[in-house]
Amino acid sequence: MARTTGSGPTNRTNDSYDEKSIQLLAGLDAVRKRPGMYIGGTGPEGLHHLVWELIDNAVDEAAAGFANLIEVTLHKDGSVEVSDNGRGIPIGKKDGARTALEIVFTELHAGGKFGTGAYSSSGGLHGVGASVVNALAAKVVAEVDRDGATHRLCFVERVPGQIDAKGGFKPGSSLKVTGKVPPKRTGTRVRFWPDLDVFDPGLSIDPQLVREHCVQVCFLVPGLKVRLSDKRSGGKDEEFVAKGGLADLVDSQSVGEAVTEVITLHGTGTFEEKVPVDGKMTVVERQCTVDVAMRWTKGYDTVVTSFVNTIPTPEGGTHVAGFDRALTKVVNDTLLTGTKKLAKLSRSGQDRAEKTDVQEGLVAAVKVTFPEPQFKGQTKQELGTPPITGIVNEVVRAGLTNWIESVGRKTHVAALRDKVAQAVLTRVSTKATQDAKRRAAQLNSAGMPDKLADCRQHGEDSELLIVEGDSAAGPAKAGRNAEYMAVLPLRGKVVNAGKSTLKQVVENAEAQALFTAVGAGQGADFKIENARYGRIIILCDADVDGSHIRCLLLTLIHLYMRPLLEEGRVYAAQPPLYTVKVGDKVVHAFSEQEKLDLTEELTKGNRKAENLQWVRFKGLGEMDVEELAVTCLDKGTRILRRITMEDGVAAAALFETLMGNDVGRRRQYLLDHSDLVDRESLDV
Repeated sequence: MARTTGSGPTNRTNDSYDEKSIQLLAGLDAVRKRPGMYIGGTGPEGLHHLVWELIDNAVDEAAAGFANLIEVTLHKDGSVEVSDNGRGIPIGKKDGARTALEIVFTELHAGGKFGTGAYSSSGGLHGVGASVVNALAAKVVAEVDRDGATHRLCFVERVPGQIDAKGGFKPGSSLKVTGKVPPKRTGTRVRFWPDLDVFDPGLSIDPQLVREHCVQVCFLVPGLKVRLSDKRSGGKDEEFVAKGGLADLVDSQSVGEAVTEVITLHGTGTFEEKVPVDGKMTVVERQCTVDVAMRWTKGYDTVVTSFVNTIPTPEGGTHVAGFDRALTKVVNDTLLTGTKKLAKLSRSGQDRAEKTDVQEGLVAAVKVTFPEPQFKGQTKQELGTPPITGIVNEVVRAGLTNWIESVGRKTHVAALRDKVAQAVLTRVSTKATQDAKRRAAQLNSAGMPDKLADCRQHGEDSELLIVEGDSAAGPAKAGRNAEYMAVLPLRGKVVNAGKSTLKQVVENAEAQALFTAVGAGQGADFKIENARYGRIIILCDADVDGSHIRCLLLTLIHLYMRPLLEEGRVYAAQPPLYTVKVGDKVVHAFSEQEKLDLTEELTKGNRKAENLQWVRFKGLGEMDVEELAVTCLDKGTRILRRITMEDGVAAAALFETLMGNDVGRRRQYLLDHSDLVDRESLDV
């Protein structure tokens, strides 16, 4: 064994550590040296954060009441332009030589959002937004409309100056007047070209992400118009506006049937904190405004979106903590008090709702507005100001209690009470069952359902074939490639997940066999990365019963294994309805019309139509192994239809209509579609 002596590392190339070792990063060098500290990284998130900085600056102008229009343009050369009709960045000289416009783009922590300056509350609080964009851009062009003229200043590799018509660059701090505007017109336009050498290779601005951000900011400032123009793809210009604010956001995010109306809460509170004033720590009083919109739906997913001033906080923070605490407290102390449904559980002390019970199916937006919030990190992912928890808690407790006891519709309050109570019952009664089933789903093939004929290799290239009964399972097992194809026969109808409770779904043998075979859990606990198969293929008969079973399976997958649909990993095999042998060739028809067309084509010569012996398959069980393999199993000859999220939603909606408890809804559907029925074919 080698031995070293001394207390430090022995592989140093330079042991000196003196005043020469201390580096001072001037200007914007610090941003380029450590971009992750300012934009979260050099991947897609960091690149798009540059766009968010400019958009959020414009939103601050709108939130302060000085702008009502923001325009975002994605240019073909990879640049992004953001403009607003706000007051325009000041153009006067700040330090005798440089204009305020130049300082905003070249100095960190320079802006109008500190203390009680030009903004009482804003999203950009550190004064680094515009300067960070400049630091990580190859070129920036800033134009300001003020005082009856358009003033321009350019930056090339962070150096201020002007770019002439031929593309030449002349350094300098002077602004250039490029045109006249009406005296009352004001605004700012910033166009930047990202320095792609800073970011990971191959990155570009994603138009869809920009679109989603534009849509979201509209909800923060009611009446604000945001126009998006994508000149790269040649798409149509879009304009977004949301007059209802957070209520419109909740409405747009709600999926499925609603349990309650959109509930809006508003309130204010004050708190004290110490801040430096004229170099001394001074206690100041802050006012915080709380706005909440929320609605419960019949689904199980929870969507809580939060904001501080005009900035989304995807990691939540103290405002969301206050919201969560108040929600659970009010539901237990006011909504569920004396609920007969929970009477039995109250004897064992299990009748109290937990956060997951209360927020099952909840769609909510929480926004707080106050000066100088404390964020955890420059990218403002999470709010850290401690007193906000108590303020939000009080506003939500008072507002939601008032809705339950006074202003809310009684039918909505009752429906919410029933939903939460059912969630408590389901959680208590199925926890042990779910744990046992989840453990079984993670076992090897020895823990799999008895009826599953598993494959030897699992992963993204493997397939789980779901077939109707043993008659179809036999040919499927014989004709499959057992290396990567597994077969799971259904020996009964799958539970109608759209109408059943979670407990009923979990206890259904066919549903549980599917959950266990896939091995990724179910509902909120479904983890697609744990799925044992890369594709789920539904292999049902081409008749009414087959369509019925396929809809049942899609409803179950949509409600309990939705990521499979979202990632396009669910397929339906397309078995033929008819087959005919013509010489040595076998021809298949997948519909009545296709059979007629093929008959016409095959009888163009001397062959007579009556000599074509078409055979109609009543089910997959009637196919021999070779026929099933060719039409449904062989990758080279089979036809699969990829099932999308829209298909899953449609199936769930159709089952809710045709097999749900709402008789009036079902009757109306039948009346609306009665013209599709051939009355002469009915045996009545």
